[in-house]
Amino acid sequence: MQAPDVFCGRLIEPCRSQACKIVHHRRTVRRTSWPSGGRIIKENPPATSKNSGFRPDIQGLRALAVSLVIVYHLWPERLTGGYVGVDVFFVISGFLITSHLIRKPPRSGVEMAQFYGRRIRRLLPASFTVLAATAVATRLVAAPTQWEGIAKEIIASALYVQNWVLAGSSVDYLAEGNDPTPTQHFWSLAVEEQFYLVWPLMIMAVFWTAARGRLKAAVVARCAIAGVVVVSLVISVLATTADPGAAYFITPTRMWELAVGGLIGTVAPLAATRLNPSANALLAWVGILAIVVAGITYTDATPFPGSAALLPVLGTALVILAGTDHGFSPSGIFRLAPVQWLGGISYSVYLWHWPLIVLLPYVSGGELGWLDKAVILIGTLVLAALSKTFVEDKFRFTKSAQGLIPTFRFAAAGMVLITVLGGAQLAEVNYRTQQAQQRLLAVETSDDPCLGAAAIAKGFEVCEPNPSSELVPEPELAKDDRSDAYADGCWSNAPFTERPICTYGSGEKQVALVGNSHAGHWLPALQKLAERNDWTISTFLVSRCNPTDAPLQLETREQTNNCLAYGDWVMEQTKGDKFDLVVTSERQSVPVEGESWETTKAPAAAGYKSYLSSWAEAGTNVVVIKDPLFPGGSIPDCLAENPGNPEACAGTPEDWYWMDPLTDAAKELSLPNIEIVNMDEYFCEHNICHAAIGSVVTFFDGSHITATYAKTLAPYLGQSLQKVLRN
Repeated sequence: MQAPDVFCGRLIEPCRSQACKIVHHRRTVRRTSWPSGGRIIKENPPATSKNSGFRPDIQGLRALAVSLVIVYHLWPERLTGGYVGVDVFFVISGFLITSHLIRKPPRSGVEMAQFYGRRIRRLLPASFTVLAATAVATRLVAAPTQWEGIAKEIIASALYVQNWVLAGSSVDYLAEGNDPTPTQHFWSLAVEEQFYLVWPLMIMAVFWTAARGRLKAAVVARCAIAGVVVVSLVISVLATTADPGAAYFITPTRMWELAVGGLIGTVAPLAATRLNPSANALLAWVGILAIVVAGITYTDATPFPGSAALLPVLGTALVILAGTDHGFSPSGIFRLAPVQWLGGISYSVYLWHWPLIVLLPYVSGGELGWLDKAVILIGTLVLAALSKTFVEDKFRFTKSAQGLIPTFRFAAAGMVLITVLGGAQLAEVNYRTQQAQQRLLAVETSDDPCLGAAAIAKGFEVCEPNPSSELVPEPELAKDDRSDAYADGCWSNAPFTERPICTYGSGEKQVALVGNSHAGHWLPALQKLAERNDWTISTFLVSRCNPTDAPLQLETREQTNNCLAYGDWVMEQTKGDKFDLVVTSERQSVPVEGESWETTKAPAAAGYKSYLSSWAEAGTNVVVIKDPLFPGGSIPDCLAENPGNPEACAGTPEDWYWMDPLTDAAKELSLPNIEIVNMDEYFCEHNICHAAIGSVVTFFDGSHITATYAKTLAPYLGQSLQKVLRN
């Protein structure tokens, strides 16, 4: 039995260019005795044309699913819903494993261990090989800024908990600046392994219960599996509505898809009945159509998995259930030699394709072009064929590897080896980070008159850039060079029900900092000013949501409503004379509800005009800091890929432009107690926007200012704020 392939989640397309930086049935029924005297139904797989038990239609489904995945990852704009391949694979997995367990339910610990041993020999050799190769390739070609994240995910993948790691990072707004890792596709393998861990235990319990109660085991199994389908589907729908980012990865929202396959595995295929074969074939084609329609019409905006997953899941189940070789059926296509070959190596295809997609741009130096994609396709097929022959089959069928002790010893040794590889990379990252921190401390305490923003303020004629000088923070450290608001937990995160307020300083003048993360990145500058000017800074910070009167198109209706409520709360906390000054800045990171990116600017500005007017009417003294121009793609990654050449990561104001409806609203209102501060001149000059200024890295991702550069901006920001601060 061959385990089906699964694929990584929704695409976060890797990009490296400056412009971009931004997935048998019952033939006979016989009875046998359970040791306690109960009766079970042992179901054998239905035969194909030669009573072999082989299912070419399933092999064809594998080929279809892996093709959806590959095309989606290489040409996401042409097959926007190709990620539904994961659902096809999950159903196949559930069907094959449950069919096996129904035929031969485990009766003891030894038989359970034998089941797990077969899974280990089938899945782990190839996955360990790919993980080890990826670890080595990452160290050789990937930017140093990527080493830590990739190493952690390699370890998580080896331990089959990658889905939970990604579920946690999916709700991290800061993760938007990170490139995809070459092992993130292991999340779906983790879901399968977690399913394999609990499913045989459930089937064993079902047969034990049936034997004790002298019930028909097949009926009890169907009821139990149907219960899992219902419960998990409900969880999936609710979780996708409440938290779609995490819901995509976690096992409870995916279990029902595997269980649907399991349910099909407990019943006879239609081909084994006396129903019209042509009708069966038609049903199979309907199933194929459902999968293809989902692949073509679904997009990254489709709430998934939830109820939307029913289309590809039920379509796959229908194909498997039809189980016919009638000439009119899809089996005619599925039996073609190339299709069968692709289905046979689909597991290895799945394992190899994504690391190649992620890592090749580090070698080619840009976005994936047609030549790059051709190399990836050919390389994937070659590596998959070799892996299938010399790794998968070698371990599955070598007699010396069949024993339980060698099998489990291999699994333990493999996990330890991959963990050690990842740990060694983390150790190197930790050492380099410590060295970089020491250099950063030395620079920050120096009296360099051309450090950071001072260089551009004085002019590059006076402070001549030196491309060969060491950057501070170094790119590896710059990714974590964030304001204290992150470590101090000052954020209201989705679903925006928390109301944290952090205070910095203890001065007489009270200053409120209001907004999303693009207000938060000004905190280091304000802290410097608070030390010098006897201020107290109070933060009202929210991640991704904007304090505004315009409802935002967030992931759920609850989040949209809660974001509006958060804005109302901030207004009550800050309006009037409660603060000497309110400083606010925003990035429009999501459209206004009901609008597209092309149409959202005006309604967004209207929402800010209303919000700013409420402050103004209450007599609040407000400064709007224009959101600085930003590149969109990770600056630290670009600098790490271009050592000694920071200008390779520079851009123009046109390239780095993004809408700023808050500033637009403030300009349109033109009220005396609402001032606008524009700091763009400290990022761009002579039509060039810089990734590093005065040897200081400007952004810790694609849009957030590093804490180090923000501190160097303090004198220049302070000049503007002091003019409007109440005396």
